[in-house]
Amino acid sequence: MQTLATPARAAALRPARRSVLSRLLAAEAAWRTRQSLKTLDRAALRDLGLSRSQAAAEAARPIWDVPAAWRC
Repeated sequence: MQTLATPARAAALRPARRSVLSRLLAAEAAWRTRQSLKTLDRAALRDLGLSRSQAAAEAARPIWDVPAAWRC
């Protein structure tokens, strides 16, 4: 016998939606972090395991291009 999902159960199974404000703040934080990569010196980039060209490529990514886990 198959059990029908109740609205409460369906809501519990759905991923939580973040507010527009929290999404904007997360996007702004990603942009700010990426921009700070451009100011790091060679030693700091080496500590992160990045080359200057990798840091520049990351800084050039669009603001909406973030990991999927950040978009939930």
